[in-house]
Amino acid sequence: MGLYRFDLMPLLPSLAQPIWFLPAFLLGACIGSFLNVVIHRVPLGLSVNEPKRSFCPKCKSAIPMRLNVPLLSWLWLRGKCANCRAPIAFRYFAVELLTALLFTAIWGFLRESLGRGAGVEVEWFALLPLWIMAALFVAIAFIDAEHMIIPNGLTTAAVIAGVAGAALWPRLPDLAGWSGDALRPVDGLKQSLLGWTIGFCGLWSVVLFGKLAFGKKTMDFPSAVDWRLVEPEGGEEPIWFEMNGERTGWWDIFFRKSDRLVIEAETLCVNGREVDAGIVTIRETYVELPDGTKLGIEDLKSLDGKARHAVIPREAMGMGDVHLMGAIGAFFGWTGVFFSLFAASIYAIAAAVLGRIGFGMRLPFGPFLILGALSWMFGGWKIASWYFDLLTGAF
Repeated sequence: MGLYRFDLMPLLPSLAQPIWFLPAFLLGACIGSFLNVVIHRVPLGLSVNEPKRSFCPKCKSAIPMRLNVPLLSWLWLRGKCANCRAPIAFRYFAVELLTALLFTAIWGFLRESLGRGAGVEVEWFALLPLWIMAALFVAIAFIDAEHMIIPNGLTTAAVIAGVAGAALWPRLPDLAGWSGDALRPVDGLKQSLLGWTIGFCGLWSVVLFGKLAFGKKTMDFPSAVDWRLVEPEGGEEPIWFEMNGERTGWWDIFFRKSDRLVIEAETLCVNGREVDAGIVTIRETYVELPDGTKLGIEDLKSLDGKARHAVIPREAMGMGDVHLMGAIGAFFGWTGVFFSLFAASIYAIAAAVLGRIGFGMRLPFGPFLILGALSWMFGGWKIASWYFDLLTGAF
């Protein structure tokens, strides 16, 4: 007795038909709603699963399902909590809309690039890694913009998705087609791993050289000024180092275990008690006093004094950007790496000029790298092909 296999695909519209743009948009909006949870909780070390229900950031009341419809709920409630009427940031609506638009645009990109008829070619399955990429990129961009950090878990997931996408659609890490037409899955994997290597190692070298060139910020004053450690006011705030009224966040100071903040204290008070002054060395988890005593940061109630000189460690770029560049290379190969980095630099300079961001002020680079990568995918590779064809013709 033979088995009858019911094939659903002939009953569905061809994957190349425009009707699929609507489901792509709606799915993206739903994913964006979950990304809001990720963006809020992950930087604070909270679980994205517990509590399962979304809650108001102000009154902490759970949001019922009927008031948690992507896009529509925020508009219906006019950006306010239904329980306490506290304003809910526009960011929640923006994340849902942006993710929905990206899901739709990626569907259109793959549909145009493959140009297939009815049926499911294996390349269509690259849609899933690309949608995962879009979701992770949205989360990374908003977290970096708000907290100046890029969680390694998100970039690691992006690398895995990039390698999978290259295996399913070997043209993905070589959109410009410079490797020829007949590409096998193994060719896609090679291009993806090469892209990750160049992206990660290339930007890592920038971080290392940047550390040598810009690794310290020296603060000197003609007379002693006040300095202190400032406790965070809320769960989303870091510890602050303040000197002469200028504050620097803890996560802007300590990137690696060897980083240390050195203060030549002329007066020194620990937990409200004055002690012998001298060289105070502050590390991420403890403070070393002039007499050699080490106190854990959690044991300090207050630390302050007066000083004329301090040296603050700093980075030209964080390691999160390095891992993100590797993820971009896993998706778009070495050509995408160079284009994304160049475009990101242009975008960042433009943003700094338009935003009147002063020299020396930190600017999250992750969102610009992501914008550069998306520019490559949605047409930047065509610009690169045109440019190099022009150069070839000239010579």
